[in-house]
Amino acid sequence: MIPNLAECTCPPSLLSRIAKVLLFALALAGIAAPAAAAESALAQTHAAASEVSSAHDPLADVAFTHFYNMEYDRSVAEFEKFLDRHPNDPAAVNHLLSVVLLRELYRMGAMNSGEYSNDSFIGQAHRQANPQVKERIKQLVDRAQGLEEQQLKANPKNVDALYARGVTRAQFALYTALVERAWFSALRNAVGARKDHERVLELDPNYLDAKLVVGTHNYVLGSLPWSAKVAVALVGLSGTKEKGLEYLHEVAASSGENSVDAKVVLALFLRREHRYDEARALMHELAGRYPGNYLFPLEEANLLRSSAHPEESAAAYRTVLQKGREGKYGSLHYEIAAWGLGELLRSQKDYSGAAGAYEQVAQVSDADPETLQKANLAAGEMYDILQKRDLAMKKYEAVLAENGSTPPAEAARKHIREAYRE
Repeated sequence: MIPNLAECTCPPSLLSRIAKVLLFALALAGIAAPAAAAESALAQTHAAASEVSSAHDPLADVAFTHFYNMEYDRSVAEFEKFLDRHPNDPAAVNHLLSVVLLRELYRMGAMNSGEYSNDSFIGQAHRQANPQVKERIKQLVDRAQGLEEQQLKANPKNVDALYARGVTRAQFALYTALVERAWFSALRNAVGARKDHERVLELDPNYLDAKLVVGTHNYVLGSLPWSAKVAVALVGLSGTKEKGLEYLHEVAASSGENSVDAKVVLALFLRREHRYDEARALMHELAGRYPGNYLFPLEEANLLRSSAHPEESAAAYRTVLQKGREGKYGSLHYEIAAWGLGELLRSQKDYSGAAGAYEQVAQVSDADPETLQKANLAAGEMYDILQKRDLAMKKYEAVLAENGSTPPAEAARKHIREAYRE
C-alpha cells in the first residue's frame, strides 16, 4: 500500500526536494528502460500461452542497444514491433513507454548532464512537451496499468506483474515531474514503485532487477539530513546509504537488463561519496559498450575533473568533441563537452584557452540554444578579462540576439554597461 503523503508533516519544499532527488536518480539511469523478468523463476507466467515469452525475444536486446546508444528513433520503431509481438505483456508496453518518454525528455532538454553532480538534480525543461507525445505517454501508461491490474487480480502474488506495475509507476513519476512539474503526484508514484518492488523481493528475494528502485530510494533517503529522515519516517519512508549501495552493486554485477541502469545510478552515488575511481571505471566500461552515447565519456571527463586530474580531464573532453566532429554521435548535443572544457580551463585561470573552448560550442551544427547562449556569455567574460573588449561586446550581443529574457541575457546587459571582472 502506498503511504498517504498527505499526512506527512514535512514542509512542501522538503517533499519537493525528496521527489526531485528520487526522480533524478530514476531519470539519470533511464530506469524507464526497465528489465523484463528474465531472471525470475516465474519469467513466463505473464505471457499469453500462444506467444513466445518477451523475456526471450532477441529483438529486445537489439532495441535496448539502440536505446543506450541514444538512437531513440530506431529504438522506438523496434519496441513498437516488439509490442506487436507481445500485446498482452505489460513489460513490452513499458519498454515502448520508456523510450518514447526518454526521447521526449531529451528533446525538451529536461535532463541536463551538467547537473548530475550537484543538488539541483532536475532542471527546468528548455522546451515545451509535444502534446501528441504527452497523449501517447498517457495512453501507454493506461495500457500497461490495465494489463498489470488484470494479472494481479487473477494472482496478487504474480511477481512479474508487481514488478511491471512498479516500473510503470516509476515512469509515470518521471513524466509527472519532468513534464507536468507536479512534484507531489510524482513522489506518490515514485514511492508506489518502491513499494511494488519491495513486495517483489518479499515474494522472490532472487528477483535482482527489483533492487534497482529499492536500492536507489534507500541511498537517497539515507542521504537526507536527520530532521528530514524523521519527517518522512512518519509516512513509512526510510533507507540507508549502505543498503542502497549494496543493492545497486548487486544489480550492476548481474546479467539482467537493469545492470546498465544500476551502473549509471551507482556511478552517480559513488561520485557523491567522492569514490571517483570506482565511478569512472563504471563509466569507462559503458562508454566502450555503447560508443554512440556521448554522456558516458562526458561523465568520465567530469569525474577526472572532480578527482583533480585536470590534464586527463581536458583530454577526455577533447576526445568527445573530436568524436562528435567525426560523426560518432550523430545529431546529439555533444557540444556540452566544449562547455565542460571551458569551465575546466577557466577554473585554472587559462582564460584564453577557456574562451577558445567556449567558442567551440558555436562550431557544432544545431547546438543546443541554451548551451550556446551560456557559452557565448562565458566567452565574452573571458575576453573582458583578457582586455579584448571588442570581442567581448560581440559575444554579449550574440547572447541577447539568441534570447533576451534569460538570466544569461541579463548578465550580458550588465557586462555591456560595465566590463566583466573576475
